[in-house]
Amino acid sequence: MEIFAVSGSLRPQSTVTALLRAAVALLPEGDHAEIHPSLAELPFFDPAIEPDDAPDVVQEFRARVEAADAFVVAAPEYAAGMPGVLKNALEWLVGSGEVYEKPTAVLTASPNPGGGARSRSWTVETLTIMSADMPGDAVLGVPLVRSVMADGVLNDEATIARLRAMWDALRAKL
Repeated sequence: MEIFAVSGSLRPQSTVTALLRAAVALLPEGDHAEIHPSLAELPFFDPAIEPDDAPDVVQEFRARVEAADAFVVAAPEYAAGMPGVLKNALEWLVGSGEVYEKPTAVLTASPNPGGGARSRSWTVETLTIMSADMPGDAVLGVPLVRSVMADGVLNDEATIARLRAMWDALRAKL
């Protein structure tokens, strides 16, 4: 399985990005994931731009999503919702259809007990409108994330099991 993943956080030391990296480390042998380096490189979405006329950086982003077997979105919770940079990236994919029926996972994390529930809700709603295929085990939040990770390493067997189930749910859709 080839996976393309994005983090909605621009902070280099982001907890949700660290969780995404830890999840990728749990991929079974033979599977591969590429994590997009930074959504900051994408310009602001402009609905007046036709899909074929999008800037090169957007065309490359779309091509990476299209080429992947599965798409993973790691969404931190900012101001009780999805970060703007993530919403912007997803908007570039709406009209061009790269996530249409694509196996997609949503991973949220938060230091609070909600596990990023508001961000997860917004992200799932956006991806649902885009007709992404999100199996139940591939949509998960990690509450109290700092208690299950130390220095970017997962130390909680239940969280590890949930992340492995996420990969299995995506693979089952292929």
